[in-house]
Amino acid sequence: MTKARTPDQALLRKAEVEIERLVAALRVGAALILLTAFVLAVKGGGEEVPDLYLRRQWIIAFLAILSYLVLGCFGYWLSTTGKFRSWMVWPAVTLDCLFMLVNSWASLANGGFPGEMTFMLPPIWLVPVVLGFTLLRFNPYLQAYCVFLIAGGLAYLTLWDPVSITPDIARRAEELVSTPPNIVRVVMIALGGAVLVIAAYRTRRLLHDSLVDAQARANLTRYLPAQMADQLAGGALEELRQGRQEEMVVMFTDVRGFTEWSEGRAPEEVGAYISEFRHRVSKAAGVSGGMIDKFIGDAAMILFRGGDAAQRSLSCVDALLQELRDWGAERQAMGRNPVRAGIGLHMGDVFSGVVGDEARLEYSVFGDTVNIAARLEELTKSAGVAVVTSAAVLEAAGTEPAREGWSQLPAMPLRGRKEPLALFGREQVDSAVQLKGTG
Repeated sequence: MTKARTPDQALLRKAEVEIERLVAALRVGAALILLTAFVLAVKGGGEEVPDLYLRRQWIIAFLAILSYLVLGCFGYWLSTTGKFRSWMVWPAVTLDCLFMLVNSWASLANGGFPGEMTFMLPPIWLVPVVLGFTLLRFNPYLQAYCVFLIAGGLAYLTLWDPVSITPDIARRAEELVSTPPNIVRVVMIALGGAVLVIAAYRTRRLLHDSLVDAQARANLTRYLPAQMADQLAGGALEELRQGRQEEMVVMFTDVRGFTEWSEGRAPEEVGAYISEFRHRVSKAAGVSGGMIDKFIGDAAMILFRGGDAAQRSLSCVDALLQELRDWGAERQAMGRNPVRAGIGLHMGDVFSGVVGDEARLEYSVFGDTVNIAARLEELTKSAGVAVVTSAAVLEAAGTEPAREGWSQLPAMPLRGRKEPLALFGREQVDSAVQLKGTG
């Protein structure tokens, strides 16, 4: 069974195929240009009846260019028919390197040249082209592999057994610096430069796209949870605008006695308090995979999606209670009252979606589940506990209430509901102390 790709993996796969199609097209273009240069060089050789060495050299060059053309066409076919796989870049780079090295070796063997003359051979000037093709793939490991093959191969060729330089070999060496081979060298340098220009253009375009994407995500996270911003930046805005019904755990938390405490306080003191509270909530939600839907003054609404939503919501409760204990201990050390907060959770179906336009988007959830969670948070005041949850959350999490410190609360009707809910509470708190709260 094929594993589904994430949006990032799908984009990476698409980029890999596009790059390989570009490399294949460039390989075909390079082969056709080299073939044209080869024909022009042969016609301009000025030798009506070439000797056996030169005829063999022409055959080697023609077969090498033809094989390179076939390799390019095959790579283009793979990338356009959906048959290309990521691992195929490694044999492709290997063949690019071998094309240059084997052609150089054949030229040495045909001319009877010593290895010291390797860098006089026209095929060596393909090195910038091969390195440029590999650079286009933006894989440092692949680039290092390519450099290793080329450097190792050239080192081997330069150690080719030395031979006696006969007058015939000297004449052939002079031909290596004549006009036809130099034409081929110039063409190869131009090809290498063109590939590097394309690589630089792609790098600049990718950098620009990355900056635009980062800016888009930054703008979206000003209004939306980070989880939603990732989906929207991937082009899922219309889908999210349509909305959908899904099961979630909704959590509300609210600081006790904040309104009374904030009266007469300096604005900077109130702002620092709210900022610290939100920091603690964000930290607890982050470690448990919760999504903060919104902050409303000294209150927060947190959502949990997915198959393990109930378990993660209870983990968030533990994390948030610990954050509030730690914060309260710090405040008490400064002679202030600890922080009191109420937490309510409920699990059920909600309608979720994004509303607004690109200038002002908002992710919202609606439904009875949201209303019940808010009322359970309010219920913590009269129930004398820090946390109230519906039995639905505990059942979904597979929690045994008694073993986890949950006490069943008396069944009671909630505003807007005809039937009472089975409820459980944790963290017994004296009602008077809880209502007094912050100090």
